[in-house]
Amino acid sequence: MIFNWFKIFIYHLKQSKLFSFLNVLGLSIGVAGVIFAILYWNNENAYDQWNPEKENTYQVLNKIGMTGNTWASNSIPFGETCKATIPEIESVCFFNNTWYDNAPIKFQNKKIMADKITVADNGFFDVFPFPIVQGAKTNILKEDNSVAISEETAKLLFNNQDPIGQSINYSNKFYTVKSVYRLMKPSSIQPNYVFGGVQREGDKTSWGNFNYGMMIKAKKGTDPVALLKKMQNVNFVNRTAKDAKESGQTVAQYVKENGETTVIIDQLQTARLHGTKSSQGINFPEGRGNLQLLYIMVGLSILILVLSLVNYINLATASAIKRAKEVGVRKIVGATKGQITTQFIFETSIIVILSIIFALAIVELSLPYYNNFLKKTLTMNGGEFYLQLIFIFGLVIVLAGIFPAVYISNFETLKVLKGNFSRSKSGIWIRNSMLIFQFGIAAFFIIGALIVNSQVDYMMNKELGFNGDQVLRIQFNTPERKQRTDQYLTMKQEIRKISGVQEISTFAGTFGNSTNSSSGFTHNGIVVQPRNVEMDFGFLEMMKIKIVQGRDLSPEFASDTVSNMLMNETLVKTLNLKNPINTVITSGWGDEGGENLKFKIVGVVKDFHITGLQDKVPPMVFVNLKTLKWNNFNNVYIKVSPNNLSETLAKLKSYWEKNVNPDYPFDYEFVNKGFAKTYQEQVKQKDLFFILNLVVIVIAIFGLFALASFSMERRLKEIAIRKTLGAETDILLKELSKQYVIFCLMGFAIGIVPAYILLQKWLENFAFRINVSIVPFSIALVSLLVLTLMIVLAKAYQVTKIDILKYLKYE
Repeated sequence: MIFNWFKIFIYHLKQSKLFSFLNVLGLSIGVAGVIFAILYWNNENAYDQWNPEKENTYQVLNKIGMTGNTWASNSIPFGETCKATIPEIESVCFFNNTWYDNAPIKFQNKKIMADKITVADNGFFDVFPFPIVQGAKTNILKEDNSVAISEETAKLLFNNQDPIGQSINYSNKFYTVKSVYRLMKPSSIQPNYVFGGVQREGDKTSWGNFNYGMMIKAKKGTDPVALLKKMQNVNFVNRTAKDAKESGQTVAQYVKENGETTVIIDQLQTARLHGTKSSQGINFPEGRGNLQLLYIMVGLSILILVLSLVNYINLATASAIKRAKEVGVRKIVGATKGQITTQFIFETSIIVILSIIFALAIVELSLPYYNNFLKKTLTMNGGEFYLQLIFIFGLVIVLAGIFPAVYISNFETLKVLKGNFSRSKSGIWIRNSMLIFQFGIAAFFIIGALIVNSQVDYMMNKELGFNGDQVLRIQFNTPERKQRTDQYLTMKQEIRKISGVQEISTFAGTFGNSTNSSSGFTHNGIVVQPRNVEMDFGFLEMMKIKIVQGRDLSPEFASDTVSNMLMNETLVKTLNLKNPINTVITSGWGDEGGENLKFKIVGVVKDFHITGLQDKVPPMVFVNLKTLKWNNFNNVYIKVSPNNLSETLAKLKSYWEKNVNPDYPFDYEFVNKGFAKTYQEQVKQKDLFFILNLVVIVIAIFGLFALASFSMERRLKEIAIRKTLGAETDILLKELSKQYVIFCLMGFAIGIVPAYILLQKWLENFAFRINVSIVPFSIALVSLLVLTLMIVLAKAYQVTKIDILKYLKYE
């Protein structure tokens, strides 16, 4: 019986090659989209699931009361006090905040440029218990000069030598290898090196220095709500109440004026996707999962699969009319509804198997581009993936196969065999409803692509408030940070002599990633937490950043390196300063005696974008490098002439590698290209929408073409009669196409509502964004109408040229 069904399937496949191909291709695209989404979903949800302590481990964050900013950083005394006073806390780990270090590592005569370096304390392997394959299994980082390395690093650095006990040099200090661990992936932190000694002496007693990432491991069965309450109490007693007492205020007065820091804990098991987003945007060195993009990918892939299924059902029910007599005859000779239903589900199963095979081929060929898009290394393997594939197979068969099969098996035998069934209106309302739904999805995608494209274009073309043309950002790595400013000023004079160099300056930050520090202060009862911009003279001028009031800092004024500062427009507005010039501010910076330093405002800087357009322009204060002597800058900015650029770069490289730090490579980036990375994610989403838009339009075209073909072929005799009675071609074209125009308008009306709501939600991610106008909706409507008319009129014109005698000779 099954062999007979298979022969019938092959016969009909040959009879309708085009529509069979469209069926398989449409389903293949839909299934491929779902497979892509599943691969991404599985990877993101796999982070830290290997960790046996994932349910008991928490990341600690702080919401700063005075500004509302959320920091993924903590102070050492807060963590140590929590550990000492809260019995539920088993272990505390401090690490060097939310990034990796990249630096040269030396072993004997060997030097490698290493990446993914983490500095932590002895609690690291309690919260990230990577399997130890060699060396000590406990107290690995107890001594500050200890280091643990990954298996791959051990092979790279020591070849076949035993790494345990070997001494390696990092940041001009020697560390002893205590252990070798096996990296488990994916993980929120995947270091190649974990060095000890993260805690700096000056930070061990300072509650205000939020300089460290912090994880806690709680005892099994600990209630996280109760734990958080106790940690908040530690913060209240040792920070809020203490500061209030020192300032001579009641706690209520102090909190009203300064706010209170709120402690937040995120369980490691869910922190990747559902953790609290810090103001810096990154909570762990491996980054934070993009839950919105994940939902977009999954949602759009499901929409495309639904579109493919609707397409298939439409084609299947429409083409079933051609098989009506076959069903009638089979019923006459004794076939039951169940047998006919099973046969058509069997045929659907074959099509679905072919579709999945094609889908897997599409995914395999496209996976390198997909991995590049997501910056991942996804592969199609693993038991979970194959189970999901089987589930997709079953789901598609159920959704795509059952309705057409039941529809066909319910054909009435007498109607079918009398010969009038081909003109029956059976099932037309369902097919038309599905076509309207397809138009709705197509409208959603076209509108979405246009709005996302407009936002990205806005971001790429918006005036940023600075000009980074021909300005290089070069990493400035020096062995001794305390001497960094002096080394920079000496080097500056030498670099100016290089032909092609026009200007050189620096500041403590990078365009696109903000500045390296911030400090809070209060003025006239207003609490602010501005970003600190420590800069060299001439920096603002070189970057074409304007002064709107007063003057720039200048070497002509001795006080400009001691007690003068600039503010940006945002900070001036926040402080309600009507006449800011010459206003004296008590800063948040203390002198050696603990007194807060006073500064006079000598200029107001026009707002510029130090971070991406997702964020508002932050309040900023500007002081000279010599004022605070923090040596907190990591880059040098050099403006070069566009003429003979390669020669200028070669001279800079030669000087840098010889005189700045021979251990580090000459690493540079143009400022404009660096800032462009802030909207890289949105460019990807724009490209994603463009690709999916094409896919949706192609599937919609398949469905519209096939349905229009079936519909018009059913009306061939009607068309022949109309032509006999004198109907003109243009009248026939109008009659045949008008229903599809109505369907298009109905589908568009359905699609614009979710498109508007969801894209407004997406735009809320940007502090600077476009206003949604009627333009993208108008373009989408016109595009859909033009596309519909092109397809329908082409097919309609073809059927109006039929041979009248062929269809009327038996009438």
